[in-house]
Amino acid sequence: MTASIAAIVLFAALLHATWNAVVKGAGDRTIVLGLVALGHVVPGIAMVSLAPLPAAHAVPFIIASTVIHWAYYYGLNVAYRLGDLSIVYPISRGLAPVLIALGAQYWVGERLPLLAWVGISCVSAGIFLLTVRQLGQGVPVHGLGAALAVAITVAAYSIVDGVGVRSAGTTLGYVGWLFVAEICVVLFIFSTRWPRLRAMPPHRIWLGLAGGVLSGAAYGLVLYAKTLAPLGVVSALRETSVIFAALIGVWLFGEGPKRIRLVAAGVVVAGIVPLALAK
Repeated sequence: MTASIAAIVLFAALLHATWNAVVKGAGDRTIVLGLVALGHVVPGIAMVSLAPLPAAHAVPFIIASTVIHWAYYYGLNVAYRLGDLSIVYPISRGLAPVLIALGAQYWVGERLPLLAWVGISCVSAGIFLLTVRQLGQGVPVHGLGAALAVAITVAAYSIVDGVGVRSAGTTLGYVGWLFVAEICVVLFIFSTRWPRLRAMPPHRIWLGLAGGVLSGAAYGLVLYAKTLAPLGVVSALRETSVIFAALIGVWLFGEGPKRIRLVAAGVVVAGIVPLALAK
């Protein structure tokens, strides 16, 4: 992986952490997820108007990814209802890079060198360090199960989109239609919860939309990187968003414990180096 690709993915991770910080405590979680999806649709329309159509054999991947993303949104909502954010998010995102690397090796035939596996392991270990204290205090089995289910959906759509965008012939076109397809999520959420949307303060609606735009930009950059580098390596770097989010929490919101979060960040940085050097 070249330094420029690594920089793109790390910037995407920072964007992802930023939109999570933006929508933190924004209110009704289901409505916020609908607004995030809408924040994908709007730039998606602009993309499809500018880019050529994806190749026909990429269409099944767009459909499959849309369905999996629907399951991801649903699973995330359930997971946060059953478990704490500080448990669900690190486990689901920390386990995903390993699942993606294994899945890409099995279905796509991407065999990573030992150095890349060392980097992926370090990144995942650093993310899991964020949960050490909570796991020691005992975590509901249902919460852990939900976090695992979210990790599986993350791995599934990451592999599907990684293969799909490579076969599309146009990264912008694939990403655009992928985002436009999220109108299904928007219509489902808002059509059944319109009074709750109308009751939400305007500034929170704008926060949700802004979070969607940032989220879409982050995912678009990651998909572009997946056309140039192995899926497992890109996904491992992408999940450094968890560390960025933890550091934002420490320095901007005064969250703790600080020491374990800084140690976890150091372990992740140690994993980024072999990932960037892996061929």
